[in-house]
Amino acid sequence: MSLAILMSRAQLGTDAPPVTIEVFLSGGLPSFSVVGMPETAVRESKDRVRGAILSSRFDFPPSRITVSLAPADMPKAGGRFDLAIALGILAASKQIKLDRLAATEIYGELALSGDIRKVPGILPAALKAAGAGFGILVPDENRTEAALADVDAMTACSLLQVVNHLSGEEPLRPVDAAQPEESMADEPDLSDVKGQSAAKRALEVAAAGGHNILFVGPPGTGKSMLARRLPGILPLMSEGEALETAAIDSVLGISLDLSRWRRRPFRSPHHTASAAAIVGGGRGPQPGEISRAHNGVLFLDELPEFNRNVLEVLREPLETGSITISRAMRQAEFPADVQLICAMNPCPCGYLGDKSGECGCSADRVVKYRGKISGPLMDRIDIQVEVGRPPKEMLRGDAEKGEPSSDVAERVALARQRQLQRSGKSNARLKGKALEEHCDLRGTSLDLLEDAMDKFNLSARAYQRVQRVARTIADLVDARDIAVPHVAEALSLRQLDRRQQFRA
Repeated sequence: MSLAILMSRAQLGTDAPPVTIEVFLSGGLPSFSVVGMPETAVRESKDRVRGAILSSRFDFPPSRITVSLAPADMPKAGGRFDLAIALGILAASKQIKLDRLAATEIYGELALSGDIRKVPGILPAALKAAGAGFGILVPDENRTEAALADVDAMTACSLLQVVNHLSGEEPLRPVDAAQPEESMADEPDLSDVKGQSAAKRALEVAAAGGHNILFVGPPGTGKSMLARRLPGILPLMSEGEALETAAIDSVLGISLDLSRWRRRPFRSPHHTASAAAIVGGGRGPQPGEISRAHNGVLFLDELPEFNRNVLEVLREPLETGSITISRAMRQAEFPADVQLICAMNPCPCGYLGDKSGECGCSADRVVKYRGKISGPLMDRIDIQVEVGRPPKEMLRGDAEKGEPSSDVAERVALARQRQLQRSGKSNARLKGKALEEHCDLRGTSLDLLEDAMDKFNLSARAYQRVQRVARTIADLVDARDIAVPHVAEALSLRQLDRRQQFRA
């Protein structure tokens, strides 16, 4: 009888709980069993491991092999434990020694040839391993993820290569720390949008405070162009934010692009997307579009064309910054701190209120079209701006270009820096006592907002969102207190409330 013990980690959302792999060889009829709530891919590892060991010209022991994955009450999925199981069998059968892998967590799926294949979720596991003081051994295809974490990491391409490292014949090279780029050169530029000064100002305010924004207007007025230029004026992510965002792609098995390392993600799902595609789901469960846009922008074009049920599931994560997916076997929480930007037409044909006079929609059709967007969802959109057709002279080739994204980004960065120094978060995330302290209104500023609340029937949530937007406008001009002009402009950026077009 003999026993080998190795370490790895499971994947549970963006978490990576530790797993101890115990390989026990005993007498009796030859058999191979895996215990510890293994799912199908883990149970099938015995065939992959057997093939990899034999292909690497090692002996597969004719013993009763029991592999225990602890803790026993946590489901285990995927092929990430294959390499550790194979090494455990070789160690328990006295074919190798594991001394060189002490305090090292092991990950990798095995091919029948003995090659080590890429597995998802390496970045969260590497970050957890670093925090626990362990090193990691991962597939060579996961080198980029291992290089991003501040952890002692090695990579290997095959089982034989790992064995050669253990024997001292050919030690594995440590992974060097990654050096990601931070250029914003290829982002769409705001100067490409002709005219639309009011919409550009609204976009700047939204970027400065992290506010949700909605553009409403006829087709071809530049709503989507404006939305796609929001990431170009947002501040770069911090290292911590970049790691959080990259962890989502790692869980999905998506290769990381270091050329866009600190740039904020921009996700634009089609309006036919299901609720599970937007917020996450599946048996796994897996993160959805709102989590893939974490610390970045989620753009919903043609907003009323989305299924209403899909839009309603966004309400909670927009408030909390996270989404919890519950299934019968497990529950996973994914980060979902996004800035929402939406675009829509004012009616089904798109030309309601347009100077062309082409709209032929009946009042019932318009009400039904807008009714897909509930009042509670509209309350969560801080800035609502109508985008009209630009003057014809602005469309000429010789027309003067607008302000470039780089200039706007400088003002946005300064405003965001003031917010972080004052409260440690963007204005859009201020709540409770922090909201009362930093968005305090007095005198005529308070009177103006209270009068607007009565006149336009604003909800308490809309009242607070106007406060936050006013605070952002003040930050853009480095004003200490929120003055009447700041509140007035914040109210002017809720145009749909003022026209009472979206009443739930």
